[in-house]
Amino acid sequence: MHTIAVLAFEGISPFHLSVPCIVFGDDILKLTAPRYRLYICGEKRGSVSTMSGFNIDVEHDLDSLMEADTVIVPAWRDADQQPPKALLQALRTVHSRGGRIVGLCLGTFVLAEAGLLDGRAAATHWAWADEFERSYPQVSLNRNALYIDDGDILTSAGTAAAIDCCLHIVRSDHGAEIANRIARRLVVAPHRDGGQAQYIEKPLPASGADQLGTVIDWAIKHLDEPLSLEKLATHAGMSLRSFTRHFRRKTGTTFTQWLLSQRLAAAQHLLETGSCSIDHVAEMAGFGSTVSLRQHFTRAFSISPSHYRRQFRNKLPAQSAGAGTPRR
Repeated sequence: MHTIAVLAFEGISPFHLSVPCIVFGDDILKLTAPRYRLYICGEKRGSVSTMSGFNIDVEHDLDSLMEADTVIVPAWRDADQQPPKALLQALRTVHSRGGRIVGLCLGTFVLAEAGLLDGRAAATHWAWADEFERSYPQVSLNRNALYIDDGDILTSAGTAAAIDCCLHIVRSDHGAEIANRIARRLVVAPHRDGGQAQYIEKPLPASGADQLGTVIDWAIKHLDEPLSLEKLATHAGMSLRSFTRHFRRKTGTTFTQWLLSQRLAAAQHLLETGSCSIDHVAEMAGFGSTVSLRQHFTRAFSISPSHYRRQFRNKLPAQSAGAGTPRR
């Protein structure tokens, strides 16, 4: 079973600690069969204070990180505060032996301080972007990204983006269907692409938001049809210019990027759960042709649709027994 260690440190935010615990914990995953072993690890065992005024009991110390396949660093308590040297060295050791490292929100600062992000792209909370770039010029900070998956290292922006990043990990390890079940239980969007904007400068008017939400829901149910900005604007009863502006503000991305992301997610679901041909998957997901599906799917996931289906199904017997090792 894949072991995930989540770091708990003095002054931690209970919310940020709870995000990976909820997504990867037994209370959620028992709905689909155990898939992760979860440890909460501190600099030492015992009582750890939180920024909310109560303490939590931590049963594992940094030695337990050596057993972990994935180590998650939630939002660090203070971007100006140096992480302990023992923690930084533990993270380097885990990474050097092939472990996956995740920095959520200001946890990205800890990974950067450990030298794990040098020469890589990374994400963190937009409010600390200037400070991050001043402190770690050797890291390529993407100020807009919700999260960045760089293979063995993932980083995210704050709060809701941390949930997105954790759901992305489940999706990568176990497929879209499992991730969507967890998202439904948490009442969050099943998939937000990591490249979406972190925040929206101006809120939408209530009426526009209602119209747009209805049209977006309609579009998701009609992915197999030709969809265009003009068609959705007409469906919403809005001018093309107004619809385009409102859509970008609501989703944080362009219509083209959003539509491709939705169609790729639909293709993943069909490949994981259905037995229809690749041609039919391309048709139902709205790609129009197998060639188009293959090109977009391979570019997004570095694997062809047919190989994705085969690889995913090859894992199913072991996963159903609770003994599978997730794909990284």
